[in-house]
Order: sequence, then structure tokens, then C-alpha cells
Amino acid sequence: MSNLESAIQLVLTFDAGLFQVIELSLIVSLSAVCLAALIGVPFGALIALNPFPGRAFIVVVINALMGLPPVVVGLIVYLSLSRSGPLGSWGILFTPQAMIIAQTVLIAPIIAALTRQTIADYWVEYRDELMAMNIGPVSRVMTLIWDARFSLMTALLAGFGRAAAEVGAVIVVGGNIDGFTRTMTTTIALETSKGDLPRAIALGVVLIAIIVAINGLAWCAQRVTARYAGA
Repeated sequence: MSNLESAIQLVLTFDAGLFQVIELSLIVSLSAVCLAALIGVPFGALIALNPFPGRAFIVVVINALMGLPPVVVGLIVYLSLSRSGPLGSWGILFTPQAMIIAQTVLIAPIIAALTRQTIADYWVEYRDELMAMNIGPVSRVMTLIWDARFSLMTALLAGFGRAAAEVGAVIVVGGNIDGFTRTMTTTIALETSKGDLPRAIALGVVLIAIIVAINGLAWCAQRVTARYAGA
């Protein structure tokens, strides 16, 4: 039996070990996206709608942080959560919680930067109406976030795609512990180095399917946005 056939069999037979890894990966990535959205969406919207000294510098920094090397993020989180670090008392190093924190730090700038650009575009379109209705800053932010919700979905899906494909940071802070902190990407790297290609291929196929599904959702969100704007 070829490696590909063995990989397909692992997926079709719902191999317990395989789907445990997939489940953990989805839990970690989705949790990170939720936390990053709670941080990045309001922050990006506030920057887009409120001029203040140094805003251009902050925008440049956020855009630069979109390209943060994952291993550097992992190192920063590792140092923060280690026993001698400021958050060492939490005792969560080498746990899924540490992986969620690392992925949140990694994708929050992506969501914030995309949100800022989206809300800025919507502000140009709706500024006169909102100013005429004398809507306050907070209500203004909430109104535009709601109106741009379909466009912001693309930002969240982009964050999830980055999180799901991430390997460097989660290895550093998670330790790649079998049955506890081993994700799809870290398992692919490990099994390939061990020569267990069927399992690596199976996880690779599943990961690609997830990424394709994410892009499909992003495309649908863009279509809905265009239809909503034309309505």
C-alpha cells in the first residue's frame, strides 16, 4: 500500500490519534482568533476613526507586526511564561493555553491592520451621515463595525489561516507533547522527520482542506459584502 493510500485510510477510518491532533489544532486556532478579534477589531477601528499624535507611527508598527516571525513570538511568550518571567506564576508553559496566547499575539496585528483599513474605507463612505446624526465616538465605532461585519469576516478568516498553518511559536511554547500539545503542523514536521509519511500526508491533506475551506468562506464573505453594498 502506498503512502497516499495509507494516509487516506487513516482519514476515512477516523484514526483516533489523528483526529485528536486535528481537534486540538482547531480548538487552539479558533480560541486564538476569538481573543485576537476581541483585541484587534476594536483597536483597529479606534485607530481608523480617531486622529491623534503618533497615529501614523502606530499604523506603521501594526503593519510591520503583521510579518512577525513566529519563532520570535514563541520566544517572547516563552520568556514571559517561564518560571523567571513576569507571568511565570500562571504555570501554563507547555500547555494549550500557552499556545493560544502565542497564536493570539501572532495574529492580533493582522486582524487589527485589516480592520483599520476596512473601517477607514467605510468611514470615508459614511462620514457625512454619521457626522450629521451627531453620533458619538463609541457609537460611531460600533456602527461601522456592524456595517463592515462581512468585510471584517475576511480579516478573521485571514487570522485563522495564519494560526492554523503556524508551527514555530507553538513548538516553542507548547513543547510538542504527544497527546497534549501536538498540533497538525508540529505533527507533520515530527512524523516527516521520523519517516512516518502516511500520518504526515494525512494531516497535510486535512490542513490543506481546512485552508481551502477558509478561502471559500472568505470568498463567500466578499460576495455577501458586495451584494450587501449594492442593496
